[in-house]
Amino acid sequence: MAEMVPNPLYEALGDALRRVEPLVREVEQGVEAPYQDFRSGTVWTGPAAERFDAQLAQHRTRVRGAGDRIVSDLRQTLARTPSEVTEQEARSIKIRYALP
Repeated sequence: MAEMVPNPLYEALGDALRRVEPLVREVEQGVEAPYQDFRSGTVWTGPAAERFDAQLAQHRTRVRGAGDRIVSDLRQTLARTPSEVTEQEARSIKIRYALP
């Protein structure tokens, strides 16, 4: 039986998830604070402000949804990826994905 070694793709996906999660949270927080400030009604009022509020709410929803999908896709892919592979498979994966 072939010797099993750590899967470089599994490790790369784990690294990507650890890097992406805080960035997604940062982006979401970056949108949330101005959204809440604007919703307070003390920043801007009137018909144009209402239209802007609707657009800002749509963008906030899109940002949050995109971040959730990115993290979810990474988690699902990581869960489907074996943590160990044969040495030959590891070499092949490194070449295919240009991993160190």
